[in-house]
Amino acid sequence: MSPALRRICALVRKEFLQVIRDPSSIAIAIVQPLFLLFIFGYGISLDATHVPVACVVDATGPNAREFIGGLYQSQYFSPRIYGSMAEAEQAMIKGDAMATIWIRSDFERQAMTGNGKIEVIVNGVDANTARLVQGYLIGHWGQWLLKQGATMGLELKPRIWFNAEVRSRNYLLPGIIAVIMTLTGTLLTAMVVAREWERGTMEALLSTPVTISEVIVGKVIPYFLLGMAGMGLSVLTARWLFQVPLVGSHWLLLAVSCLYMLAALAMGLFISSFSKNQFIAGQLAIITTYLPAFMLSGFIFDIHSMPTVIQWLTHIIPARYFVTILQTLFLAGDVHGLVIKNAVYMAGLAAFFLLLVARNSRKRLD
Repeated sequence: MSPALRRICALVRKEFLQVIRDPSSIAIAIVQPLFLLFIFGYGISLDATHVPVACVVDATGPNAREFIGGLYQSQYFSPRIYGSMAEAEQAMIKGDAMATIWIRSDFERQAMTGNGKIEVIVNGVDANTARLVQGYLIGHWGQWLLKQGATMGLELKPRIWFNAEVRSRNYLLPGIIAVIMTLTGTLLTAMVVAREWERGTMEALLSTPVTISEVIVGKVIPYFLLGMAGMGLSVLTARWLFQVPLVGSHWLLLAVSCLYMLAALAMGLFISSFSKNQFIAGQLAIITTYLPAFMLSGFIFDIHSMPTVIQWLTHIIPARYFVTILQTLFLAGDVHGLVIKNAVYMAGLAAFFLLLVARNSRKRLD
């Protein structure tokens, strides 16, 4: 074994011992991913279910009863009957109802002529929920019309690709895995190196014959393995606990995850190359990597809906490409053209940050 390889092995062993003796590293790499997955899996949902709906029914015929009865059978609505529109309006003002459905007294006569109408008022304070409720009510109205044979022989057969259950959890959890890996790789690496400067162990390390390249490799390997362990645990949790489908190849998922973890570690090392304080390094890691990965990667907010300048800014965020790959592999499968294209962008950004690390890292104490 060459002297350089022996030094690298010694550095890797030192880092593993430091990880074992430091509970915060285990917490960031293992406990934190599970905590975030549980929050997003159980506590956060973009779906609207059991939405409180105020119903004012002035008509007394079978069509009106059937329409309202369908609301009670739907998982999306929790209807409540009010005696007048004034009472329904008060319910919406108090927040007891997200929408009001008013079926007028002439509804039965209009329904007989195939021209039945209802009035719907949606609370627009929460714009996202309002759009969902509006869509659900339109869908329920369409289904009622189909039952009444009011479509003049046309049959509606909707098809939903890739996420047939329309569960927000199915695309939220793959996205949060990307955010977790960003936080694990960047925050852990940046703070660990800064901690060594604070404790004075970095000065002792630089006084040895090891080169700066060996120091970088010795630090990347342990935290790469630790981050990948956290990633594997996150995938297993999403797959088996939250029943998120994984349609694509496991080996392809492993390959692109390794590539992204390398990019995250490179960003962490770049932050640590000019910050020797744990607090500053942690804040920089959160501001420059975690928040952009959370807000500008397409994980929750659609990139195409952002202003043009922000859309261009997202191209320098590695998480944007990884989120696209994860959602594709989990829900659509091995779309090689899309996966390879985004993987190339990730590789380019990883190489860029590693180049910056090599340029800013020198074996000096200043």
